[in-house]
Amino acid sequence: MTQPETIRLPYHKTHLTLSSHNIKAVLSNRLKELPVATHREAESALVRSALDNPIESSPLEELARGKHNICIITSDHTRPVPSKITMPILLERIRTGNPEAEISILIATGFHRPSTPEELLEKFGREIVENEKIIMHHSDRDEDMMEIGILPSGGSCIINRQAVEADLLIAEGFIEPHFFAGYSGGRKAVLPGVASRTTVLANHCAEFIAHPKARTGNLEGNPLHKDMLYAAESAGLDFILNVVLDEEKRIVHAVSGHFDRAHRAGCTWLSDYVRVPRSEGDIVVTTNGGYPLDQNVYQAVKGMTAAEACCREGRVIIIAAACSEGHGGEAFYRSLKDAESPAALLREVMGIPSEKTLPDQW
Repeated sequence: MTQPETIRLPYHKTHLTLSSHNIKAVLSNRLKELPVATHREAESALVRSALDNPIESSPLEELARGKHNICIITSDHTRPVPSKITMPILLERIRTGNPEAEISILIATGFHRPSTPEELLEKFGREIVENEKIIMHHSDRDEDMMEIGILPSGGSCIINRQAVEADLLIAEGFIEPHFFAGYSGGRKAVLPGVASRTTVLANHCAEFIAHPKARTGNLEGNPLHKDMLYAAESAGLDFILNVVLDEEKRIVHAVSGHFDRAHRAGCTWLSDYVRVPRSEGDIVVTTNGGYPLDQNVYQAVKGMTAAEACCREGRVIIIAAACSEGHGGEAFYRSLKDAESPAALLREVMGIPSEKTLPDQW
């Protein structure tokens, strides 16, 4: 394939350009080969089509009938889920089936800080922010949680009460390769999305993240994925809407239906477009996909792990990430600040028992 003269690297809300001179190979996904949705109506049509054809599930309108308390889990400000497009359609479908439904939108912050009012406006638009019930998940508020079982890994499965007690639990999200969960989306809305601090730490332990099956694009035998499936099923996740986004954050594919079956169908579809032949280099330049994925160093690790697969041992990885919020969480900052060296930090993390996992140590 002929290389372009310049390479565009997503960076914050714009792009950086890089000359392709003296570059051995350009590895990029094939999503750009798909027809481009040049206007929002085309993206909405993909979402509506997915909802019209749910995978191993009744349509959302039918599921909503007779349900009083309906909860929709959605991602926070660190994820580019296009809720301005997806959420109005979900709300419309629910109210078509049940005009009297009490609907709450639960923001899956996981271990992140709460979204600001400005971030909620950017994510949803004014109409939803001013007219819908939006609840922020706080992983450290024990009074908001409910223990519903024991994870396959042995940790307590403690999930936000708002989700567990819903008559109908729905999640929206997006699917992309994830460096230890295999893929984002689906079951991750529950764990880590709306799980307690205790449950997230049990799942995100060093032992699991270092597991040979906990790798980008792999679900089979992945211990983190197994825990996440258990949490989603135990919480009663009834229905998902997941989208796939291109480099410009446009919807190029959507799936809906059963939380596991629909998610796997989306992952299988995406896999055909994102797997590329490996090419080794002494210097590998990568990106974290632009805003909001590159807003801090903590999140930028994802791009680094992708580059690792192509970088010769002991050589150089350069990542283009704006890191507009700096390092990320306080615990992550302390880990980096207090470590004598990268090797010392790795030894320390790998020596921490799973039941004593520290926030953001991964």
